[in-house]
Amino acid sequence: MTQRTLDPEQIQALDPSAIPRIRLPERAAHFSTRAARLRRLADHNPIGGYVRLMAALVDAQQHALEHYSAPMPSREDIANAQRHSMPILPALSGERDPQWRSVLYRLADRVEAAGAVTPALANVLDTLRAMDEAQLEAQADAILAQRYTEIAPATAPFIMAALQVVWTDLASCIDMRDVPYVDAPGVCPVCGSPPVASIVRIGGAYQGYRYTQCGLCGTEAHVVRVKCTNCDSTKGIAYQGIDGGNPALKAESCDECHTYRKIGYLEKDMDFEPLADDLASLTLDLLMSDAGYRRASPNPLLWPEVPGDQ
Repeated sequence: MTQRTLDPEQIQALDPSAIPRIRLPERAAHFSTRAARLRRLADHNPIGGYVRLMAALVDAQQHALEHYSAPMPSREDIANAQRHSMPILPALSGERDPQWRSVLYRLADRVEAAGAVTPALANVLDTLRAMDEAQLEAQADAILAQRYTEIAPATAPFIMAALQVVWTDLASCIDMRDVPYVDAPGVCPVCGSPPVASIVRIGGAYQGYRYTQCGLCGTEAHVVRVKCTNCDSTKGIAYQGIDGGNPALKAESCDECHTYRKIGYLEKDMDFEPLADDLASLTLDLLMSDAGYRRASPNPLLWPEVPGDQ
């Protein structure tokens, strides 16, 4: 594993207001693009079987999104969020469309119909279907709040996938001008969830700018480069990669809070997708753990067994 500490980049003489603040998810291809990337990354991958399973689940998400429409926030709710600098669609509000459970069952059915159901997967799907409303809602609450000791890791990716459909639907339909500036650093301005990874984009107004991708609603928020996306520090930022691995993928570590998140560079790999590339690079996670860093937040499709494993 190589390590290099970067000097802060020269600040460009541009009006900050000219930088696009957020990128809302592209409804027509948000999940299908991710699924395609997962399938490509599965080849010769130590967890290739799991990555392919998650590709099937993400494909099911795209199909579910095409047939789902969540209730939108009222103008009063939007104004209140703006007034208090709070996320416009807060995941931790305790209120969510109960139809998310129907989405969950559709995802399970579609993954099962895709074939290659192992006994272990069949057991997970049976467990999901056997859970009552209260159990499912409790698991959703724990997952969104990242209360690891209450989360069942085997079923969590499926529950999270259903929640992602709901919030991606909402995020893809809101007016970008309604999204507030939030006070809490690092959280998604749309739903308040933590990012899964970040991406340095290319082309047009996004050229060279870094965006963190929300693990729940898929919204991307601009964050200046060489800055910790967990604690906002600009000190002790370093970038680690794997010799011979994808040069577009690095782990951005912070010596202030001893956490890391992965970052990808589209100029080096046009197909980089934050959640997919994060999930398929478990070897880098193991190396970062050995180096004494912990993940700032889990991948939405792979949950730790115990809190210390995140």
